[in-house]
Amino acid sequence: MFIATLGYIGKLPKAPGTFGTLATLPLCYLVMELGLSVHILVTVLVTVVGVWAANVAVKVIGQEDPSQVVVDEAAGILLTLIAAPSGWLWFGVGFVLFRLFDIWKPWPVGWLDKNLKGGLGIMADDIAAGIYAFLFLNLFSWLMR
Repeated sequence: MFIATLGYIGKLPKAPGTFGTLATLPLCYLVMELGLSVHILVTVLVTVVGVWAANVAVKVIGQEDPSQVVVDEAAGILLTLIAAPSGWLWFGVGFVLFRLFDIWKPWPVGWLDKNLKGGLGIMADDIAAGIYAFLFLNLFSWLMR
């Protein structure tokens, strides 16, 4: 449960997903400083461990997609910021884009959210939202050059 809730951040009464995403930004900064291969490795590890932790949380809490589980937000924002330009502006843009796609749930994000179950289902929609945010962040970055 500690992993699934990101150190119990997911138990906050308001906006646990937003706070889970914010809490992951220092990790994003650290892995960006360590290089692209480390960033990718950490993103994959958080995703794999997140599937396991989310599965445990589903069983413990007894709900299919408990709001307390925010490890999916960690994986999504890590993915969003892979190869992002440096600087807090781009962190902010990535954060907003990820939260937008995670909340809006355009296809296939919404489909994954509704149709996949367990830990994989919890993680998959945020990974898809992270892919959208990654693509838009890099498009914006490219357009601003």
